[in-house]
Amino acid sequence: MSGHIDPEREAWDIFKTLPRDQVIHMLNLVRLKPLATYPADHPDHAKGLSGLEAYRAYGRTTAPILKKLGGRQVWAGKPQVMVTGPASEAWDIAFIAEYPNSQAFIDMVRDPEYRLLVAHRTAGVEDSRLLRLDPITPGEGFGE
Repeated sequence: MSGHIDPEREAWDIFKTLPRDQVIHMLNLVRLKPLATYPADHPDHAKGLSGLEAYRAYGRTTAPILKKLGGRQVWAGKPQVMVTGPASEAWDIAFIAEYPNSQAFIDMVRDPEYRLLVAHRTAGVEDSRLLRLDPITPGEGFGE
């Protein structure tokens, strides 16, 4: 089974049609590879790094780009058990990143430095989900 690592063209096209002038949250769910798989020409190829080590390198090296664009991580949690849903949908990492607007996210993924550093993410991730959210103020009950 092939995992979802990068956005699919149709979803990316829809993302770009949504409002660009409001704060957005991006829910990230990540399943890691036991062993990172870097391309042969990458400096970390054959170093035996775990998927977690590769993903942490991605986070550490891209954090300044996120910050420069006005983004930040607003929530993180360690998944423990899939209570409702298939066990195959278990995740190693879950977090929400906030961007001042969707253009900041677009600018991040188009940034030349980011495009080089994302190799760490690609090497370490087995499967992932990325869901754009419109942040709202929660009500008293679930779903409000």
